[in-house]
Amino acid sequence: MLGMLSLTLLVWIYMFVQRGGYMTANAIDIEDVRSPDQVAAQIPPESSSASHNFKNMFELPVLFYVVCLYLMVLGQVDNIHVTCAWVFVALRALHSLIHCSYNRVLHRFLAYLIASLALWAMVMRAVLAAM
Repeated sequence: MLGMLSLTLLVWIYMFVQRGGYMTANAIDIEDVRSPDQVAAQIPPESSSASHNFKNMFELPVLFYVVCLYLMVLGQVDNIHVTCAWVFVALRALHSLIHCSYNRVLHRFLAYLIASLALWAMVMRAVLAAM
């Protein structure tokens, strides 16, 4: 969980560097980007990749945090869960790296897919253990 939280922090920092750098270099007043529509109109997609990736950190990773807490509280953590958790975190890191850099959709999707399968394996094992 700390690995995923650390990754989220790194993407958040990079988001400020990326957008702030673009806005400074192009003399964009912060008041001109009050809404997502204004941001999209003022800042090109290649300077918003970290922002889009940051939003992704509040989709499947939220389920990751929930299942991790669930497993810890019920004492169901085992080597398979830990391995799946590290696969999830490592591939989410790869996904973020791709998303925030060259952003090749197929590469990003493959990292997302395999990470998702690791997460769903954790969820399904937790469900089966509860039955």
